[in-house]
Amino acid sequence: MELPLHLAWSGLRRFELGDEKLLLGLYRIVLTNGLREDLTRYLNADLLVRHWPRLRIALGKPVRTCWEQRFPELVASAAAA
Repeated sequence: MELPLHLAWSGLRRFELGDEKLLLGLYRIVLTNGLREDLTRYLNADLLVRHWPRLRIALGKPVRTCWEQRFPELVASAAAA
């Protein structure tokens, strides 16, 4: 997958989704910098929940808190890890 310049303006733009490290990097970029349209286009709910325990560590507290308040399943995923 290739992110547009408005998201990945500094560095890597192409991500191999089969590589967990690259997938987490893509999700971190989209969660941190994405607009609503980017969130729906580039994020998959099942993958987000599955990888949330590791992904949440890479996010700043304001972003992590915002997502966990809106989506309780993320909190449950982190607690189960």
